[in-house]
Amino acid sequence: MTFGKNWGWLFAGIFALTLALRLCHADILWADENYHLAAGIQILNGKMLYRDLWYDKPPLAALLYAAMGALPGWPLRLFDAVFVLAVAVAIWRFARDLWGDREAAVAAGLMAFFLNFDLPAAIIPIVPDMFLLLPAILAMHAAWKGRPLAAGLWCGVAFLFHAKGLLVLAACALLAWRSLPALAAGFAIPNVVALSVLVATGALPAYFQQVWEWSTAYARSSPEMHPWANAVKRTADWLGFHAALAFGAAAFWWENRKPERRWLAVWLAFSFAGVTLGARFFPRYFLQMLPPMVLAASCALARRRTIAWMAAVALLVPAVRFGPRYVTLAGDLLAVRPHQWADLAIDRDSRAAAQIVNGHRQPGDTLFIWGYRPGIFVYTRMPTASRFWDSQPLTGVPADRHLRDVSAVLADQAARNRAEFSFSKPTFLVDSLSLENPRLAIGSYLEIREWLSRYREVGRTPMSVVYEIVQR
Repeated sequence: MTFGKNWGWLFAGIFALTLALRLCHADILWADENYHLAAGIQILNGKMLYRDLWYDKPPLAALLYAAMGALPGWPLRLFDAVFVLAVAVAIWRFARDLWGDREAAVAAGLMAFFLNFDLPAAIIPIVPDMFLLLPAILAMHAAWKGRPLAAGLWCGVAFLFHAKGLLVLAACALLAWRSLPALAAGFAIPNVVALSVLVATGALPAYFQQVWEWSTAYARSSPEMHPWANAVKRTADWLGFHAALAFGAAAFWWENRKPERRWLAVWLAFSFAGVTLGARFFPRYFLQMLPPMVLAASCALARRRTIAWMAAVALLVPAVRFGPRYVTLAGDLLAVRPHQWADLAIDRDSRAAAQIVNGHRQPGDTLFIWGYRPGIFVYTRMPTASRFWDSQPLTGVPADRHLRDVSAVLADQAARNRAEFSFSKPTFLVDSLSLENPRLAIGSYLEIREWLSRYREVGRTPMSVVYEIVQR
């Protein structure tokens, strides 16, 4: 791939802006990114995913974070900026091959804009839903160019980030239907390698239990009381903040009669199917819709001046809504003052609990969290004492509801996990759940009640209680 002089400036600008905005979050850890960072730390501590560490996602996110040292702070935000740049370059190449240079520039700009100006919890953390963007674009591009083996390989990589990679495979099959064996072979290659490693290390049964059995049970049990009303509301919210894409995509599908009109629509339909899984409609799920929407919109916006002006005005909405927060965070960093932002309450509490643990720890100590606070593992970098490192597999209550609910999935499996966990002896216990939801208090479980008597309280934060084992 060669860049002309103008393209170099475009991508340098995208990278510089993205890095500057991401560095505003340099001292923040967002939910879910801290989970995969913490898993990467455990890998660096010698743990094997699934066999030695309960991890309910495909392996590639944790492995990638481990490969980069699982470091928070500016190294993490530098990685974020590089990833956003890679996605922008990938969509640029796709749009250029489809239509031309002008459309390619619009596509790259739109993608970079919406990966910087959206709900921070959805776009700042590079987690499986975000990781899926790059291999999905590369897979569909390869399928469109008649390279089914390469398309299958990228689909296989996508699947190792997120099970929704199967939807990318289905979309690619539409373009590569004459070469399905090659597509399937490409998909199989990275997954056969991954399964071989799991078999060789004895982690395969745990992998199926954690990634598939748990995740399937989780997807079947939405925490929303009115899931479809929530679906309509959140989809409307997303389209409102992404009205620039909606205007452009609507114009594209209304006017365009080329083959791209059909397969981009099917790709969008498969992407929206991924949003609907589990009936949660979390903001980060909508990331899967960005590539087909950006491609469709870039064609119309590059060719229709009226639509382009409408889109430009629409871009002011997310810019005004989400831009000022970057300014506030940057001001806090420059003034060396703590962020006063309600969205960061849990992260602040995790930092405070980690400081207590770090003040008492000795070499070789281990840690367990009752609740869902993987950020504490990132801030302490301590190993776990068993394969369980938070309370989800022990209560059966997923983290998206355990602060207010007690409805367990796979309750029998959770009871077996508690029995296994009761033989472990972590040096420190941080209870970040009992104060928030007493119905899930750690002492309410018979298998753990006697286990808890071995610990003494050594500190508290507004949301957490820190315990240390009495006899090391």
